[in-house]
Amino acid sequence: MRRLLPDPGPTSVPAQLDAYRPWEDAPADRPHVALNFAATLDGRATIDGRSGAIGDDTDTAMLVGLRGRFDAVMIGAGTMRAERYGRIVSDPAKRAAREALGLPGDPLMVLVGSLDLPWDTALFTDGGGEVLVFTAEDGEPPATSTPVEVVREPTLVTDRDTSVAGGGYVDLAAALRHLRRERGVRALLCEGGPRIHSQLQGAGLADELFLTIAPKLVGSGPSILEGALPAVAELDLAWLLADDSELFARYRRR
Repeated sequence: MRRLLPDPGPTSVPAQLDAYRPWEDAPADRPHVALNFAATLDGRATIDGRSGAIGDDTDTAMLVGLRGRFDAVMIGAGTMRAERYGRIVSDPAKRAAREALGLPGDPLMVLVGSLDLPWDTALFTDGGGEVLVFTAEDGEPPATSTPVEVVREPTLVTDRDTSVAGGGYVDLAAALRHLRRERGVRALLCEGGPRIHSQLQGAGLADELFLTIAPKLVGSGPSILEGALPAVAELDLAWLLADDSELFARYRRR
């Protein structure tokens, strides 16, 4: 891996993330929010409906490395149905490394939207960590080995254009306040999907964007951002890395 900007030279994923401490930049009323996406050269966020086929092993290493730096990880219900997550940090050594940084061994897993979730996946059957679901739907989840909490307090009905696809209308600003106030979450990593990304950018709640640009063309499918923004979001490039033909960019909200 090579660092192209700001200071060119050899690097690695661990070296780039070694001094990265997003929890130190948390606002008083919500977590520091970073988003992580992979996209093709034509701007597509999925291949055959999933994001995992876009990046290579270095993209996976960046994803795992970022997960080691946040109190919580958030995705939409649609992303959970498509990607079928397991335990977020499954390696005991990586959980120990998180604890050495003063983070919980398991990041809190935050799901947003519908209760129509794949309850048979390892995220719910492993028993490790904890899951919190923000929803505006009625009903309760089934019994699971992994503890699951459903939160409806910070939800409200909004217009459909700002809703989380697939289940209820969740006020993400209220959800972030809840995470900060009730759970002490200082840093939150959002891994999608595109509708949540649009909501966070539109509300001015996204502080950073980590973007992997893969040397692939697909020709169809969603982009990393789905939904109109009230204004153009201006970003500044913090770093740009290259590994073979794959690019890794980190942007900060201006």
